[in-house]
Amino acid sequence: MDRGTYTEDLGRPAVRFQRTYAHPVEKVWAAVATPEGLAHWFPSAVTLEPHAGGKITFSDDPNVVESTGEVLVFDPPHRLAFTWAGDEMRFELEEVPGGCRFTMTNVLEARDTAARNAAGWTICLVELEKALAGGPAAGPHAETAVPWRPIYEEYVASGMPSGSPIPGE
Repeated sequence: MDRGTYTEDLGRPAVRFQRTYAHPVEKVWAAVATPEGLAHWFPSAVTLEPHAGGKITFSDDPNVVESTGEVLVFDPPHRLAFTWAGDEMRFELEEVPGGCRFTMTNVLEARDTAARNAAGWTICLVELEKALAGGPAAGPHAETAVPWRPIYEEYVASGMPSGSPIPGE
């Protein structure tokens, strides 16, 4: 299972993931930038106004309360960025031979959330891969999802910043 990396983005802590899929950019865009596609792998139900400055709403996540953010970039089929609580999410898609490279960056409000968020995104990206492959993807909160705790412990053991509260604990 590919892991994310801890980095800094303009002086802010961030976790970054990069995956290459054997699918056209347009297919991956539909999976990562539309409410219908996000429903298969993203931790919250999402509605969004598809333009920079638009509103994005997050709901139905058992670990966080409903919230809204702002769409910062909406450039189909290559870039989507939005705010979520104090974080910023960036999705970048690039055509590569045989498919699409997807880079997801979670710019963090707090450094100590890195391991917690990285573990969650790792699970989400497993669900995205299932959805892109045409298989059943019930989302990161489903019983069929990869367990979170062992992944979190691996990130902590690797030295990724940790210590933030864990929802439900």
